[in-house]
Amino acid sequence: MQRTLSAVEYSADEAAISSIAKALAHPVRLRILQLLAGESCCFTGELTEIIPMAQSTISQHLKALLEAGLIQGEINPPKVKYCINRENMEKAGELFGRFFSGNAGEHRECS
Repeated sequence: MQRTLSAVEYSADEAAISSIAKALAHPVRLRILQLLAGESCCFTGELTEIIPMAQSTISQHLKALLEAGLIQGEINPPKVKYCINRENMEKAGELFGRFFSGNAGEHRECS
């Protein structure tokens, strides 16, 4: 009999990797992260000058990155300043490093 996983059985690392992977699953989000990594911080309007998309679209991508914890924002009306969350990016690198090196969990034989 094959065992299936329910949402309750996911480890904290699995949930974190899934959330981060989902946030990274769009090329615009990768571009935003690359731009922010090269700057101390950036305002939404500056991003729309560099990435030729509507501000609302950029904002949706920023929201996904915020929810995954990869960036952080500071509201300075009428602007929002965004920065890389360096601590969480480091944690994400460690999680993915363990996952791709095969050290993410126990090894079992498939039957």
